[in-house]
Amino acid sequence: MNALSLVPMFLVGLAGSVHCIGMCGGIVGALSISGSTAPARPVIAIAVARPALQTSVQSNVLRVLAYNGGRIASYMLAGALAGSLAGAGMLHLASLQVAGYWLANLMLVALGLYLMDAWRGLAHLEAAGNVIWRRVRPLLKPLMPMDTPFKALAVGGLWGWVPCGMVYSALLTAMMQGSALNGAAAMAAFGLGTLPTLLGMGLLGTRLRAQMQRRPVRIASGLLVLGFGVLGLLRAANGVSLGWLDALCVTGHP
Repeated sequence: MNALSLVPMFLVGLAGSVHCIGMCGGIVGALSISGSTAPARPVIAIAVARPALQTSVQSNVLRVLAYNGGRIASYMLAGALAGSLAGAGMLHLASLQVAGYWLANLMLVALGLYLMDAWRGLAHLEAAGNVIWRRVRPLLKPLMPMDTPFKALAVGGLWGWVPCGMVYSALLTAMMQGSALNGAAAMAAFGLGTLPTLLGMGLLGTRLRAQMQRRPVRIASGLLVLGFGVLGLLRAANGVSLGWLDALCVTGHP
């Protein structure tokens, strides 16, 4: 896997991050207020206490970074597990490779429609994933409130396993990469794509959330992801290289 092949995964994560706001926005927004329980102060008092304010801001930034670091690490672990399925020989049969390739791109089409609110089929997949989440959720209780970077890192690592159709779509693509290392790299690129929006959420809070949830933004993001899926399906249907479109295909053709 070369760096160019990771670009589409990054873009899918970037476009899909409007969905992350709905899934993770609440907990990321909470990071900006955890540990900030001091009452409002007059302007003069704030000026005098500026060093303490700067320390609070730095602490908030560290916690937001730690949360997202844990979240992306969990994506990479899941990607390594998915990629290892292919590396172990489970997807070496040509028929399975072809089926997996079609399914990965169909999932991207479904994700694009989901982001645009044109079709909510992935919501059923997320509901099925709640079986896993019910086992993970109790582990969060000792980590609340997230008032230290270590707690935020641990919460991020657990939150990465929240049922999410967007993550499932990316994982199916990671599984087609052929090895644990490539699967982890694909999910790292995807996770980094979601990072700008969730960092902004942690630092700017509801102001960014309101802008990113606007319908034009969701439609534009959905169209981008949908486009990747359609290009992949066209490539599969033609069975030949489409030149520059190869750089835009999220999975290698079997």
